[in-house]
Formats: sequence, structure tokens, C-alpha cells
Amino acid sequence: MQHQIILFYKYVHIDNPQEVKLWHDETCFRLDLTGRCIIAHEGINATFEGTKENIQEYIKELQKNKKDARFQNIHFKLSAGTGEAFPKLSIKVRKEIVSLNLGTCDINPNEITGVHLKPEELHKWIKNKKEFYVVDMRNVYEHKVGHFENSILPPIENFRDLPKVVEQIKHLKNKTVLTVCTGGVRCEKASGFLITQGFNYVYQLDGGIVSYMEKYPNEDFNGKLYVFDKRVTMGFYTDDPKHKIIGKCDICGGKSENYVNCANPVCHRHFINCVNCLSKSNGKAFCRGGCVLSRHGRKISPVETNLVE
Repeated sequence: MQHQIILFYKYVHIDNPQEVKLWHDETCFRLDLTGRCIIAHEGINATFEGTKENIQEYIKELQKNKKDARFQNIHFKLSAGTGEAFPKLSIKVRKEIVSLNLGTCDINPNEITGVHLKPEELHKWIKNKKEFYVVDMRNVYEHKVGHFENSILPPIENFRDLPKVVEQIKHLKNKTVLTVCTGGVRCEKASGFLITQGFNYVYQLDGGIVSYMEKYPNEDFNGKLYVFDKRVTMGFYTDDPKHKIIGKCDICGGKSENYVNCANPVCHRHFINCVNCLSKSNGKAFCRGGCVLSRHGRKISPVETNLVE
């Protein structure tokens, strides 16, 4: 029984998110799916794992009512599963499917967002050496293990840092800017935010980085893609000589794509730690800075835990 992982989102008005949640509770339980789903008045954002047969049945049931336009025309991203990618099923109703945390600035992607650029079009841009600038909208710990060549990598910890990104790239307001993220959902709002800040030529990678990697494995995107499940990272044909390891161990600086959680119980920050350094620490790795000092008995301040939606 081969497993498959599905990743998708759609910004669409949902009158009764609780009703959609209950449908997902029943359907996903019946189909033995695990994963995460966030439902809000503004839409749905989900990633599930199940057998290939059951994933296809989920898609069929979600879209079987052709008169209900809410869940039609969704771009489903499918990848190989392990059967253990998610520990459980979590279906939640929240205020937003992606939280900007920007106070009064509310971005509705159905009203304002960047132009969707297909992976094939981006490939042509790169090959034709068009002038454009890739801005990676993922968190720092995500793009450390993989990113597009020559992309701008702002030090983002969460979406509250978007104003800092604008300040860093304000000189590009009259240039062509392409925002990228894992599956596309964050770029819907991030690209819209750039437009509100005066950027004139804003695009977003349609389907996200995962869609580009699937069509053009080991081309233009170097390293692996960070994903929010037990696989941690994913790549295509990593035995291909074109595959480049760009991740570096936070402790020794050697090449690595091995992520671990900081052993400090008030931190648990996700960082890259090579197998050699991990073995030296007896499997209890501490991230650099205060947590590294803490294992020597030095007093440290609590470190904010990284929370991933």
C-alpha cells in the first residue's frame, strides 16, 4: 500500500468553517488520513497523507458537488509519502489560514495578490536571463537547506518580519520581483503586501517551490526543500550528480542536510546538525548561542519556541 502526501490551499469565502471542519473530521477519519488542515472564513490550507487510493478518494469527495464552486479548481500538489509523515490528524478552525500578524493590514488574495507565474514560465525567464529578483518568503531555517540560485533570503522568523523585508528590497520597487515559498499559500499574501507597499511588478511562483522542483529537479533550485512533516526535507533524484548540498552544520560548518531539534526544553529550535557533530554530543544537540552555553552550566534566557502552522 503506497502512501501519498497531498498539499493544497484555496482562498475562498467559507460561510461556516465549522461545518467544513466537521465534514473533514468524518471524511479524513473514514479514509484513514493523517495531517493538518486549517479552515477559516478566508479559505482552506491543508496537507494530508494516506494511501494513493484514499487520497484520490478524498479529492473526489471534496469536489463531487460540481455546483459548489468553493473547492473546484484547486491545485493539488502530490508527492511520495512514507506512511509516517504525520503523527495524527488535526483539523482546526482559525481566523486566517496564514497569519500575517501585521495589525490593521489585512490582505485578501482574492482582491490583491501577485501575478501567478507558472514553473514553465519561470524556467524560460531563467534560461533567457531575464532581469528579475527572487525573494524567498520562507523562514530562515527553511531556506538554509535549499533555495533558488541568486535569490534574496531575508532573515524572516515569521510574517511579522515582512515590513523588514520591504525595507531590505525597497530599491526593487520598479523591478520585476518574484516571491517564492513552499506551496504558494504564503506568497498569496506576501506578494499582495508588497503591492500595497508600492512595488509595481510583483509575481508569485504558481504552486510554490515544490511544483518547480517536480518539473525541473535539480535545476535552478539548489539543495532540498524543507517540509512540515516527519520527512523534514524532500528532494527529487538526490543521487543525481547535479544535486547540490548547500546546507551547513550550525556547529562545525560542514555540508549537511540533517535537521535536529535543540535539546534545550525551552527552545527546541530546528537547526542543521551533521551526523558527526550529533554523535559527538551523544544525540543531544544544542543550537548555537545561549543554548550551546547552557549545556556548560551557564544561565540563559528562555528562547522563543519556533511554532509551525
